[in-house]
Amino acid sequence: MKKIILLSGLTLLTLASCKKDWTCKCTSSIGGSESRTISDKTKSDAKADCDSGDASALGVTVDCELQ
Repeated sequence: MKKIILLSGLTLLTLASCKKDWTCKCTSSIGGSESRTISDKTKSDAKADCDSGDASALGVTVDCELQ
């Protein structure tokens, strides 16, 4: 029974860190928005990639969030 629980836990851990496609939505303070797909990344890598789109210039801000 312990082996089954251990194997199940290991399987869940492996699947949780799988690479997959993510959607990044960027919204501008002037009302525009844009979505893009981040392909074949783990959640933490996709979040870092998405957050790199955050910007602020001349009073206009762009905020990107992982969906």
